[in-house]
Amino acid sequence: MLSGLTQTGPRQREIAEIVLRNGWGYMRRLLMGRQSDEPEFPTPAVLRKILIELGPVYVKLGQLLSTRPDLLPSAYIDALSTLQSNVPAVPWSVVEPVLRQSLRQPLEQVFAQVQPIAIAAGSIAQVHRATLINGQEVALKIQRPGIAEVVEQDIQLIQFLAGLAGKTELGKEYAIQTLAVEFCDALKDELNFRREAGFTDELRRNLAKSRWFDPTKMLIPAINWDLTSENLLVMEWLNGGPILEARLTGTGLRSDTQGERRSLMIMLFRAFAQQIYVDGFFHADPHPGNIFYLGEGQLALLDCGMVGRLDPNTQRLLTEMLLAIVEMDARRCAQLTLELAETTQPANIPNLEQDYERLLRKYYNRDLAAINFSEVFYEILQVARNNKIRLPSSLGLYAKTLANLEGVVRSFDPSINLFEEIKPLMTDLFQKQLVGEAPLQALLRTALDLKNLSLQSPRQMELILERVTSENLTWRVSIPELDGMRRTLDAAANRLSFSIVVGALIMGAATITAQTQASRFIWISDSLFIAASVIGLWLVISILRSGQLK
Repeated sequence: MLSGLTQTGPRQREIAEIVLRNGWGYMRRLLMGRQSDEPEFPTPAVLRKILIELGPVYVKLGQLLSTRPDLLPSAYIDALSTLQSNVPAVPWSVVEPVLRQSLRQPLEQVFAQVQPIAIAAGSIAQVHRATLINGQEVALKIQRPGIAEVVEQDIQLIQFLAGLAGKTELGKEYAIQTLAVEFCDALKDELNFRREAGFTDELRRNLAKSRWFDPTKMLIPAINWDLTSENLLVMEWLNGGPILEARLTGTGLRSDTQGERRSLMIMLFRAFAQQIYVDGFFHADPHPGNIFYLGEGQLALLDCGMVGRLDPNTQRLLTEMLLAIVEMDARRCAQLTLELAETTQPANIPNLEQDYERLLRKYYNRDLAAINFSEVFYEILQVARNNKIRLPSSLGLYAKTLANLEGVVRSFDPSINLFEEIKPLMTDLFQKQLVGEAPLQALLRTALDLKNLSLQSPRQMELILERVTSENLTWRVSIPELDGMRRTLDAAANRLSFSIVVGALIMGAATITAQTQASRFIWISDSLFIAASVIGLWLVISILRSGQLK
């Protein structure tokens, strides 16, 4: 495989060199034709180092993998969760042509001022502060020059490698090709800033109304659609700083009191609870750098490029899973896991329940305030993985979002109890799932369903009775446990038949021998004895080989 890669270009050779240089001893020995007892994967630290050396696209791959605790052990998730795209900013002389090309009119007619020093830089883009001609301050997210070509080249390579890995048993078990397609699609979407602008607007509309928190205190920057393009994102500038820096430095918070810290974190937590459990559309990267404190009790969510979506059924199941975890109900956790599974593969339900029982037993006598909910959910995903149950990828993003959010909340206010904070919301959540936002419409819809059922039921009963009376009703019963018994009975019947045939041959040969002395009939009796001996010997050997002699 490696020889095929090295012939396709310098990038492939560079990747091979980086992988081998970072101590992947198993791979080196495998390529040299030697056997090794080392694991087939590099350690978490080595894998993280490899991805960093491979460049920004592979850092993004590591960040995606860190959202899949249903696929990777916790040690890998922890190592990959720390990956950041720490790349130097591109000089203004290089990035300015990209900005001018993205605008439909001259730069000087749009902006009164653009700061040439980037205030943030990532693998895909960098951010500059600017002022429009009308005096409004905005943030410019400008795509890095030439990044599209680099991304396309690495996408082709990842797809090629995933195609090879997908042919192995390990690749099939972990759905490597599906994961590669998911990553490549996500990476292509990141290159289109109009998609991020759409996500930002949708989140802004959703959080503009709420009965769980004051919407005027939770802000998302407005998008300037007239200037936004695939390579340029122009949005409202919000004055503030990262939430944890505001707490640590004491600047930004009007009075760094316990009560104010708690009220801010409760608002943040409820805003994400609404996104996840009510809207089904959530900001999936709430790390400290994306949560700003603006002063006067206001928070802002930035960088809405990574989002997650949950369908109503998944929302319902996750809400019930949350309640099952709080109540330490292992059986219900197992049932909900099977309902969430995206495949219908058979599962050992007793083993699954026992695994959940062992998992939740650790938390039986612990205070809810000391329980890390995201950690519990990570362990639930890993129990499902160990039991060969494949869950939707959206659940990995959900778990990673909870982990980031819980990390921020507990860092800002260690005394906060998220389980206690979500209890008041549970009634609203179950009410919404039961009757929706419009109880009258839900009642009318249920009445209509009952009416249709009442109209169809007599006809269905008539069809059943007609089939019963006309003897055309066919029952199809499948009991898998009976297959083994059927095969055993078939084998026993076959052996009995052969035994009867052997006995008949011997009796026939004996009868011929006793009733005639003519030599011309002796060969018949000898033939019968030989046939009986061969069949009898074969029968004895087959019984001995089956191990069913006793």
